[in-house]
Formats: sequence, structure tokens, C-alpha cells
Amino acid sequence: MRNQRKNATGKLVELLQANRRGKGVGIYSICSANRFVLETGMMQAARDESLLLIEATSNQVNQFGGYTGQTPADFAKFIHEVAAARRFPRERIVLGGDHLGPHVWRSVTHTVAMEKAREMVADYVRAGFTKIHLDASMPCADDVSDRNRPLSDEIVSARAAELCQAAEEAYRSLPRSTTPPVYVIGSEVPIPGGEQLGSQAPRVTRTKDLVRTLDLAKKAFRSRGLDSAWERVIAVVVQPGVEFGDTTIFPYDSQKAKPLSRFLIRSWTGVYEAHSTDYQSRQALRQMVQDHFAILKVGPWLTFAFREAVFALAAVEQEWLSTRKEISLSGLREALEKAMLENPVHWKTYYRGDDTAVQIARKYSYSDRARYYWAQPAVAAALGRLIDNLSSHPTPVSLLSQFLPRQAEAVRSGALQNEPSALIRHKILEVVDEYAFASGMLQ
Repeated sequence: MRNQRKNATGKLVELLQANRRGKGVGIYSICSANRFVLETGMMQAARDESLLLIEATSNQVNQFGGYTGQTPADFAKFIHEVAAARRFPRERIVLGGDHLGPHVWRSVTHTVAMEKAREMVADYVRAGFTKIHLDASMPCADDVSDRNRPLSDEIVSARAAELCQAAEEAYRSLPRSTTPPVYVIGSEVPIPGGEQLGSQAPRVTRTKDLVRTLDLAKKAFRSRGLDSAWERVIAVVVQPGVEFGDTTIFPYDSQKAKPLSRFLIRSWTGVYEAHSTDYQSRQALRQMVQDHFAILKVGPWLTFAFREAVFALAAVEQEWLSTRKEISLSGLREALEKAMLENPVHWKTYYRGDDTAVQIARKYSYSDRARYYWAQPAVAAALGRLIDNLSSHPTPVSLLSQFLPRQAEAVRSGALQNEPSALIRHKILEVVDEYAFASGMLQ
């Protein structure tokens, strides 16, 4: 493999192989475009001298901009700009593409959707993304299938291999010093993002289904002459039985996942990637890594913590500055609610119940659909005003303690600046530290 062992992607591969050997180490993957979240991940990685894995989804980032308005090249540039501002070495960052496939275009025929998906995957590789999750499990408009279930394994495998071929062709067009991509295959059920609405935990992937997935994928790769690429398949996505909904968390049960753990050691050369691990306990996350779910995806929990911090600071602002006539308050919560009501596309079909239940979900759901709105101009301006107000008028620590007690304690001890951006990052770090501990980075 060209140059792989000398860089972050090579170190990622070595880390995952160490997990297979029983070292109990892994890595978490930040699935977010939120700048505060990314900065916090860099803080942790700098502190613990670890790799930082950052991934974008096909919904977030694609050749047409996605909901972030960024192409793969734009997103890579953004990450590197944040790293430069934080003085974090970009050579310690692995960029990944998550659920890359026809999902965004599933309302059209599979021929059109796959053409766009191939273009997207190639753009990711050309932009420097080296961890590529190939996911073609979703039916398109002309597929004869239950719309709420993945396609057959045969179709999924054939389409994933088609996407891999596009990725490999893009890689071969790059300079010889370029790191070859590594691949993740498979997709958990249900679709990721915390959309589990039932009262039952999702079923753990059965080993017989996993055997079939791997066998068909291997055959599909080799039928296209992708033997070298198959050797770079580092992980398969399986369902470990974890999920979350608006108010519900389904915890990890190690006993139910034992057959998967045993199968990996006997019959699979890679590791498992676990999606929707948000809100699991510290010990559950640690046990998942020890059970060879070596890649833990996290997204909504990080922006949930960001939202908690920002709402807390908005409450501080109201208490501290509302009687000062010369100060214009941010109105942040009102700005967020207004933006969500004016453009309900990101939450309308996800939140259910009466008006009160939906109103609460918009603010406090574990699925955190509010994360789509922080970049809206009016919301971003309100957040900027909140930060400016509390930067110009530092909060008394006694008041801060009411709304952000852990951060107030850190301020009192001298470990944290009483500055709003620092307080927000510290709150997000509470979540990041759970994953750093689980991955063996933080003892």
C-alpha cells in the first residue's frame, strides 16, 4: 500500500488491528460539521496525543453542497482551517465519508441515483477522504422493495462494489504519494440518526447474516477486479443492539453481542463499526470497544451537549443582563425556534405527538434535529451576540454554577476561563471524554 503505514490512515489501521489482538483500544468518529464540536475533538486529541477521526455524511456534504452547503473539497478545507486555528496538526486527522451511496437521490431511479453516488464517492476520495463507508442499502424509486427495509444483500453488494470501483478510479488519478482509501461496508437497521420509534431495542445482527454479507461483498468486489480494495476493507457495520429516539435510549447488552465478538476473532480480518452509539453509558461504550466494536460513531450527542451549553448561557444572559437597558439580549432560543418553524423540513417528519410534545422535541429530543439550524444566519447572529454579551460582561461564578455547575467548578479551580466559547467547548468535552475513555485514550 502506497505510503499508508506512515500517516494517520496507516495508524488507524494499526489501531484497529491492535483491537483485534485484544488490546482494548479503538477510536471514536465525530460525525458533525459544528465548529465547536470539531474544536473540542481537537482539544481532546491534542491533550491525549491521539488520532482524530472526522466524518461527513452524504446528506451533509456532497457534490451539490448537501445541507451544509459544502462539497467534499469544501469540507476538507474547513476542517483544515479549524485545525490551523487550533494549531492541531492536520497529519493527525483522518477524514471519512459516512453512508456514501444513493441515499440522497433515492427518490429517482437507481441508474440516476447510482451515477450521482459514484460521482460523490469519487469527489470524496479526490478531496483527501481516506475512510470510505460504502452504503447502497436503501431502495431507489424503481426498486421493487419494502420502502422501510434495505434492499437484498445481492443488490446492495453489487452496488457497493460499483461505488468502490469509482473510488479506486479516483484514487488512481491522484499522485503516487497519495494514501489509498480504506473501506467500511455494511449498514445497520434502522437507518442511522436516532430514528428508532418503537419500544423494542433493535435486534443484534445475526452472525449468519453477517457471513452472507461478507461473502457476497467479497464476491462482488472480486467480480470487478477489486481484490486490492477488498484487502483494504477495515470494518463492517453491524447492529450491536443500540439506538436512541426522541426520549428513549436502548443500552448496550454485551451478552447479546457475544456471538458477533466470537465470530470476528475466528472469521473476520477487520473490526466492527457501531453507529448510533450516542447517549450510551461510559462503561457500555468501553465494553463495546472491548467486544471489538472498535469504531464508535457519535454525532447528535455532541450537538445535544452544545445545545445544552448554549441554552444554559442564554439563561445566564437573561438573569445577568436583562435589566441593563444599554444591552441588546441575544434572543437565541427565540431565534432558533423561529428558524425551525419557518423551515420545518429537518424535523417535521421525525417528531410525533401533540403540539406540546413536538415543541419539546424541537428543543430537547435526543435526535437533536435542532443541529441543522445553528448555521442559519439569524440563529448564528443570535449566538454571536450571546457570546459577545457574556464576553463583555463575564458571568459571576455563583450564577454560572446554577446553570453550568461543572464548568463553574472548573472556573473556580483555575482550569477553565470564564469565557462563553470556552464554557461551551468544556460542556461538549464531557461527552468527548466518555469516548476517549472508551477508546483507551483517557484512563
